Amino acid sequence: MASWAGDTAWWEPKECFLIQPKETKEGATKTRRRRKKKITDVLAKSEPKPGTPEDLQKLMKDYYSTNRSVIELEELNLPDSCFLKANDLTHSLSSYLKEICPKWVKLRKNHNEKKSVLMLIICSSAVRALELIRSMTAFRGDSKVMKLFAKHIKVQEQVKLLEKRVVHLGVGTPGRIKELIKQGGLNLNPLKFLVFDWNWRDQKLRRMMDIPEIRKEVFELLEMGVLSLCKSESLKLGLF
Repeated sequence: MASWAGDTAWWEPKECFLIQPKETKEGATKTRRRRKKKITDVLAKSEPKPGTPEDLQKLMKDYYSTNRSVIELEELNLPDSCFLKANDLTHSLSSYLKEICPKWVKLRKNHNEKKSVLMLIICSSAVRALELIRSMTAFRGDSKVMKLFAKHIKVQEQVKLLEKRVVHLGVGTPGRIKELIKQGGLNLNPLKFLVFDWNWRDQKLRRMMDIPEIRKEVFELLEMGVLSLCKSESLKLGLF
């Protein structure tokens, strides 16, 4: 009996541990990669596609559909005739502007209205606006160019400059251009060309219309007379 009593310990249930299969190095790497993947990684690997008028029309529909009726949305549709040929990513700014506006020199010579411009180029920041101004030297010639952004320049100063001199080209951000229109410093009626810096990407690989606040300001600007000028066919839109 004593021997059985001593053996009881041998029959007692013991703790059981399940050994998890080790994660393979490849599996761990995949998990890590999935976790770290960002939109910038996707964009960096994807082939850049040039913007098209359809892209702008779709963004307009998405933006305005939150507070517009179906009939109002139909009225916002722009005719194909108001769009210029879009940049196919092979152009410099000067070569693109020369292509869409071959008669620029003649137009510029006939323009003598103050508080207005013949061409507006809209971009996402002051730094980008300065880059664009430098890169259009071959196109602009003797044209008077004005910086239309907020950085280091007060809106009142820009209003005074527009009142004093004839300006042919304006390059700037939608927020400041909107403000100049509101304050009566910029009249859009003589405007013939509105060009969006559509395809350029910043350090985070965002295009201007990928940035929510810029997109909002662009669409607010379009409603300040741009859409009606497009429909009357006196203004053409370009996507650089």
